Amino acid sequence: MDYAIKATSPRDFDATVAKAREELMKEGFGVLTEIDLQAKMREKLERTMDRYLILGACNPPLAWDAVHAQMDVGVLLPCNVCVYERDGAVVVSAMDPHAALGLIDDETVHAVGTEAAERLRRAVAATCA
Repeated sequence: MDYAIKATSPRDFDATVAKAREELMKEGFGVLTEIDLQAKMREKLERTMDRYLILGACNPPLAWDAVHAQMDVGVLLPCNVCVYERDGAVVVSAMDPHAALGLIDDETVHAVGTEAAERLRRAVAATCA
């Protein structure tokens, strides 16, 4: 099962992050958290890696519907969107909420997953266009 929505960006890392934030906002997502994985691995393990940023994105109306349908759905939130470097390219990868929320047997949650997935697909595609 595919669990990620992914594309390669024509932009450099910083420009891709800025564009991802912009496109997520257009689709109704805000960024609640930001994890600089490269910095954390250097700090905690004294290891180096390419740049890797995890954006915890949330669309409040969709999150509201999901949480009120199934309170434990929060373990699958927010929708993580990653921007990372790999072999000289910049990749944007988002969790597929439809795949993740498909684990829950609830029609409302499935509808939220489908809607969130469509929005994230558009945001990733626009970021990498």
